[in-house]
Amino acid sequence: MLALPLNTDPTYIEPSVVSRLDRFFLRLINDKRDLPFVYLTLKVTYTMIPLAVLLYLPFVTGWLWLAIAVVYLFLNNVTFKGPFGLMMHCSSHRPLYKKKYAPLNQVIPWLLAPFFGQSPDTYFAHHVGMHHVENNGADDESSTMPYQRDSGAHFTRYFFTFLFTGIYTLAVYHFTKRSKKLAYRTVRGELLFIAFCTALCFVNWQATLVVFILPFLAFRLVAMAGNWIQHTFICPEQPGNDYRNSITCINVKFNHKCWNDGYHISHHINPTLHWTEHPEYFRQHLDEFAKNRSVVFAGLNFLDIFILLMRKRYDTLAAHFVNVGGVFANDEEVIAHLKSRMVPIPFPEVEAVKMAA
Repeated sequence: MLALPLNTDPTYIEPSVVSRLDRFFLRLINDKRDLPFVYLTLKVTYTMIPLAVLLYLPFVTGWLWLAIAVVYLFLNNVTFKGPFGLMMHCSSHRPLYKKKYAPLNQVIPWLLAPFFGQSPDTYFAHHVGMHHVENNGADDESSTMPYQRDSGAHFTRYFFTFLFTGIYTLAVYHFTKRSKKLAYRTVRGELLFIAFCTALCFVNWQATLVVFILPFLAFRLVAMAGNWIQHTFICPEQPGNDYRNSITCINVKFNHKCWNDGYHISHHINPTLHWTEHPEYFRQHLDEFAKNRSVVFAGLNFLDIFILLMRKRYDTLAAHFVNVGGVFANDEEVIAHLKSRMVPIPFPEVEAVKMAA
């Protein structure tokens, strides 16, 4: 285990130079700290869309087509998927553009997200409209609680359940919760995406496979793996406690690339907290992290943790565990603590806990 290290994750630093183009975009957006989102949007627009168009052109064939397809998949799944997906996450909680420029807020979920396999509006309906409301509890359609979360077999079942039934159960959730607008947006976005891909298959099925279908499968796998890790160490006695049902990852390159997404505990405590404020929030609430024996890792991202869990490498996890407040005496205590938050929690027990509280 580790003593609390100096935090190296990104915070906002006022730029010393502001270009004319910066000033133009700053007039459009709600928060000057989100200016990098505008430039990421432009990068994605002027790389992914032209490459996608090239793959559909009839005179682009053979080795050239294959080369473009490889570049497209690399940029999609390695270079941009994380930063873009977490930019959409941040802008779902905090709209990027000002009210008078509101149509621009549809560029990310409707124009660009389909190139990353995300059907329009379904991410917002799932993440903001359902997941944060239910907080990984019994009514959360993507809850990890009933699973043994260091089991590859359990994750496989979790992933395929979501892949084949997730949109249906999400729509039913919103309909039964009387959020019919979100139910409509869920069904509309998914059906339009399916219809769009089906139509494009008649134009060029190989291009459609590369441009939309493979990114779709990759996104749903990555999204479910991410949620699995974010809510994998859960306290059976207090599964609704944000400090005890999620994790925080600090001092990792992932936070610099993906807008401090490693701070999942503070994100659930305050979903609208700006991404640059999470490191400071963590420092200000160390006593709460210690009191709740929160799971904090340094130098590991979510993918690292997922792989280590599947390999049952609790020794490596313990080596990266941050002993906030010095509440653990040694690695053996840390390992026992991590394993205690790994066991499946049946939903009827959750309801009993709620009633007892």
